[in-house]
Amino acid sequence: MDNLATGSSMALTTDMMLVLALVGFTMVMLMLEKLRPDVTALIVLVALGLLGLVPAERLFGGFAGNAVISIIATMILGAGLDRTGALNRLSVWLLRVSKGMEERLIWMTSIMAGLVSSVMQNPSVATLFLPVASRLSARTGVALSRMLLPIGVAIVMGGSLTMVGNSPLIMLNDLVLSANSNLPSGVATLTGFEMFAPLPIGIALLLASVLLFRLFGRRLLGGGEDKGVTPARTESYFANAYGIGGEIYELTVTADSPLVGMSIGEAEAQRDAPLFLALKSGNESRLAAPADAMIWVGSVIGAMGRREEINDYAQNNLLRVSPRLRNFADLFNPSRAGISEAVIPPNSRFIGKTQADLQLRKRHGMSLLAINRDGEIWREDIRHMPIKSGDMLVFHSIWQSLAQASEDRDFVVVTDYPKEQQRPHKLWVALAVFAVALGLALSAELPVPLALMTGAVGMLVLGVLNMDEAYGAINWKTVFLMACLIPLGWAMDSTGTAGWIAIQVLDRLGTDVPIWVLEAAVGLLTTMFALVITHVGATVVMVPMAINLALIVGGNPVVFALIVALSASNNFLSASNPVLAMIAGPAGYRPLDLLKVGIPLTFVYLGIVLVAVNVMF
Repeated sequence: MDNLATGSSMALTTDMMLVLALVGFTMVMLMLEKLRPDVTALIVLVALGLLGLVPAERLFGGFAGNAVISIIATMILGAGLDRTGALNRLSVWLLRVSKGMEERLIWMTSIMAGLVSSVMQNPSVATLFLPVASRLSARTGVALSRMLLPIGVAIVMGGSLTMVGNSPLIMLNDLVLSANSNLPSGVATLTGFEMFAPLPIGIALLLASVLLFRLFGRRLLGGGEDKGVTPARTESYFANAYGIGGEIYELTVTADSPLVGMSIGEAEAQRDAPLFLALKSGNESRLAAPADAMIWVGSVIGAMGRREEINDYAQNNLLRVSPRLRNFADLFNPSRAGISEAVIPPNSRFIGKTQADLQLRKRHGMSLLAINRDGEIWREDIRHMPIKSGDMLVFHSIWQSLAQASEDRDFVVVTDYPKEQQRPHKLWVALAVFAVALGLALSAELPVPLALMTGAVGMLVLGVLNMDEAYGAINWKTVFLMACLIPLGWAMDSTGTAGWIAIQVLDRLGTDVPIWVLEAAVGLLTTMFALVITHVGATVVMVPMAINLALIVGGNPVVFALIVALSASNNFLSASNPVLAMIAGPAGYRPLDLLKVGIPLTFVYLGIVLVAVNVMF
């Protein structure tokens, strides 16, 4: 990096070309989604080692880096709060304090979600606040479509309050400190950021988002359509939203019925077949019977549909109809079972798989009734329909089965259904452990990763979580993506690739450009990268380049790096943002809705970041 003065003094070496090729490969694969992002990152990691671009003894250092340890710890801490029902109590408090007033409820919930996102990963906060918003919407009549986007934006903004609020900021210190090994002589050593270094910026961003929706919310979001769901409103809601209406009837199979000897799956495939929700064979009654369960003489089917449809189907298939639930009264008790909605998050293992692959009825006791994808309702032939991120799935199940299946976090239930929190008696213990962890991080007596992991250990030792639950709380896809891509940033710096790119950028912009213009260019470029290669990928690629660019023009390298980390989360334009992907389905947002709100938010966000970092540093 001693030769960063002119473009002609730095030739493009073989190592640089290899690093550029890997960066290009990463960008293309993340955009096209031909492979899972974590698989792409793992391929890049191995390639860096095989090509000798990162020393073998340092190659896997990302897995033990401060960034990865911090993100694991925050996931465990968040799971501890979730397990004790902290956010359910929060929803009750918000309802009481807001007194049901729409504007007060929205801005209070948004601020609370933003504050929580300062110490938890954004998708995790969205997962926790979806049912909170649904409960508040159902109890106040405020349309869910008017609540979720302000909350989602606040979650993204609030991630900038601390250095552990989102993945780019968690990674930033590791990338900045690694740049010290390649600094030119005479340049001061770069130092990392303290836990609450970006706090003023985060406060400004969070307040700006709340103010924007407070002033222009009705214009940006429209009147909204009430999509809140509670068990008491299940019948009318699902009839209106999905065409799933009618009552539940018992159909007894006679000896002459053509269904005898068929499986449930074969019977469901018949034309005009109603929804099969339960099956009794012999003395065993069960909801969501698996597709291979057999129908015999005397079997009783619990079917849902309109009276005329049920009667026609029964007559055509020689079944006896009973509108009274003699066999399934307990199973279909609303306090025990019902219909629910769940959103598929970006890290779900369900993505790319079909209902037949997942065997939801056999493994989880849940019937998939419909799929809501981009505002289009699918009810026919959904058994072999691959599931995508952001899909809204409509289930019928026992509430206990739904709660158990949701623990794997492959879907997020947005319906407010009866359930008991597992360890409410540990609430104050969890809050105390959480407060101690943050206090240790704030005191600077311990490194942030150690302070957060101390809190995670406290959750385990004091019985808030057990070890299996802690493992389940960790999003290993995010961990691998981050740990595998961090060495790519090292390679960009150590091979001089980042410096070469910086020189090319400067050659085209000119040397007399004001530093704030270069900062704005870095922020915009990072924002565009984040739209296509995720915020983690954009941070890894842009931080080394931004540091080198700052060194060339005499700017503050740490400031340029911070602009990159903050801009990497500046994605309000599409469902490529995991938070927006999760809220789009429940609220019924269309791509145009996101663009209408996202375009002004993008420039407001960037403007606040540029002004704030220059005032602070």
